[in-house]
Amino acid sequence: MAKAMKNFKYNFGLKLRIYPNYQQRKIIKMSSDASRFVYNEMVYLNLELWKFGNPQIYIVGISERIEQLKSLRDKKSLKSRYLWLNDKNVDSLAIDNALSNYKNAWQLYRKIDSHGTPQFKRKSYIETYQTNPHYTTATAHLNNSNVKFFDEKYIQLPKLGRIRFKGSKKRLQQLFELDKKQEIRIGTLTIRRDGCGDYYVSMQLASDEPFVKPFEKTGSMIGIDLNVENFYADSFGNIVDNPRYYKHMKRRLHNAQKKLSRRIIRAKKENRSFINGKNIQKQRQIVAELAAKVMRRRDAFQHIQSVALIKNHDLVAAEELRSKNLLKNHALAQSIQDVGWRSFLSKLEYKAKLYGKTFVTVDPKNTTQTCAECGHIMSGKDKLTLKVREWRCPKCGAYHIRDVNAAKNILAKAQSV
Repeated sequence: MAKAMKNFKYNFGLKLRIYPNYQQRKIIKMSSDASRFVYNEMVYLNLELWKFGNPQIYIVGISERIEQLKSLRDKKSLKSRYLWLNDKNVDSLAIDNALSNYKNAWQLYRKIDSHGTPQFKRKSYIETYQTNPHYTTATAHLNNSNVKFFDEKYIQLPKLGRIRFKGSKKRLQQLFELDKKQEIRIGTLTIRRDGCGDYYVSMQLASDEPFVKPFEKTGSMIGIDLNVENFYADSFGNIVDNPRYYKHMKRRLHNAQKKLSRRIIRAKKENRSFINGKNIQKQRQIVAELAAKVMRRRDAFQHIQSVALIKNHDLVAAEELRSKNLLKNHALAQSIQDVGWRSFLSKLEYKAKLYGKTFVTVDPKNTTQTCAECGHIMSGKDKLTLKVREWRCPKCGAYHIRDVNAAKNILAKAQSV
């Protein structure tokens, strides 16, 4: 058998756009429905068990029901009760992964209570499920399992068979070259249809050789301060403007959503089905595409900025953000969501590991109020408000641009750790 994913030294993620035909789209929908159904069934069974509590007195009816519920929570029992799960078009590994994801959700709840207990998954236009490759050989490669690349245009997926895809040719060529020299194992695959109707496959890859070459050391260190006035300011005095993609698309998105809402209200009054309403579905598609355009633009911008920071500096320092608390400020909530701080920091974190650099976060306490030259902390009447963007230290007289000064203090904190 091929080596397990956890035994490899390096991991890598690959996302490809796929173009399934009509039959393949039906299979994706059936597997997605099966995955959601199994997850929800587990939520239901355990919810009923929880309502019984832990009875101290033996009551025949209740005790029998508890034992029955416990016996229903496995794959074999689910397939015997719901025969449609045995359909040849349903990926059986999608059911296994749904059961595994449910258990992982409980483990995450016990570890991080704020995530909450597993909840029912609502039916939506998004379809998704997970599956896995099946290896029968001692070594794993990109072309020797039921998940394999034929070339740079076609891939084989479980149940779906041969399917056309599109991805970065440069990245794929690097993977194919590495696969000739070193074992590469394909791990869990996530097949997804988004709200716009586009299909993607995301896969985990593992190898004992790095998937990318580390960036050269530059000897440079930088601190960055994230804020809503601009995207970030760094300790060298550079300021990157905030592109505000949502704000620029807000009017079009608002008008499209109003139009969709009117059509839904009219359909309700006339007792018409939403799914069969062509005008409703057309307008829903327009709304989904506008929202996706904002997301893609923001994501591309963050990738460009994060790669530039990691490539040009050996150490990148940023402040620890508590976005959940920040969003409680309703005056700034929309601007904070538009800028996407959390996703930007996560990109910096994984790219630093990928390219052999260092990324750290520090406690932001007093980074704005402290003079980077003499260390004086502004307090009392002198304490800086959000409106103050430039100031002069009353102790040493140093002139500061608010965000640049904060970035310098963030870097100093990171160096002192």
